[in-house]
Amino acid sequence: MRRRIRWSVGRLRDEDGSTLPLIAAFAALALAVILVVTAASSLYLERKRLFTVADGAALAAAESFDLDQPGASDRSGPQLDDVSVREAAEEYLDGTPSPVEGTALESASTPDGRSAVVRLSGYWKPPLLSLAVPEGLRLEVTARARSVYG
Repeated sequence: MRRRIRWSVGRLRDEDGSTLPLIAAFAALALAVILVVTAASSLYLERKRLFTVADGAALAAAESFDLDQPGASDRSGPQLDDVSVREAAEEYLDGTPSPVEGTALESASTPDGRSAVVRLSGYWKPPLLSLAVPEGLRLEVTARARSVYG
């Protein structure tokens, strides 16, 4: 009986340290997940920041109508044009510091004479470089604003 117990204890001693590779693999996996989640959060926040700037530019462009133009006193109100919308969006972007690198005005126009559509682009870089995420992405957002007159 004693012999069996010694053999069992001896067998358990031979397996010391076998959990170390498992722990190392899980630690590497946890680190990779943390890096990917950090990059995804950063990408989401950068897109929201770019959208906030585009939203402000669209609002400024939607308010760029001229009250002295013919037909402004009509029931339909003043009409926007593409030139004034683009100029107002560019003026807004010049006066606003952009939180996103490489922010550029792709387009600014009015589809119906009452609303403004502004499309901005920017460049996102991950906060930590890793093999699981790309080096950077080009972001594009579109914001629409409509002025209510009357």
